[in-house]
Amino acid sequence: MIDISEKKAIKRHAEAIGKIILKKNTIEKIKNKEIKKGDVLEASKIAGINAVKQTPNLIPYCHLIPIDSAEIIFEMDTYSIEVICIVKTIAKTGVEMEALIGVTNALNTIWDMVKYLEKDEHGQYPDTKIENISIIKKWKQQ
Repeated sequence: MIDISEKKAIKRHAEAIGKIILKKNTIEKIKNKEIKKGDVLEASKIAGINAVKQTPNLIPYCHLIPIDSAEIIFEMDTYSIEVICIVKTIAKTGVEMEALIGVTNALNTIWDMVKYLEKDEHGQYPDTKIENISIIKKWKQQ
């Protein structure tokens, strides 16, 4: 790991974003809470927040830092769900990786919960994809 022992703990904030493309029918079923496994958005929110807290267990060189706030936000349109993960801390290192892990795990949870609706007759997912995962904002107190 990188030695951060000489750094000062300061306020830090990161936001990550990603999108899952789904069939129109799948989006409607999510909105109407008609998915067999349950409430997709609530389960994905919990999965994303749990993932944020597990980041150093998943990425070997990430430091274990306190998470003061983790938030998952969803924006839906006809064929997609955009997920935003906002993470805040007071620490010696940033929370970009935590935000990225949160958003990707929320997206993967959505896929898992709706995959039975997304498969074609050959068991493939020709229309389903996760895309545009990135950090959209990083901030630290100066």
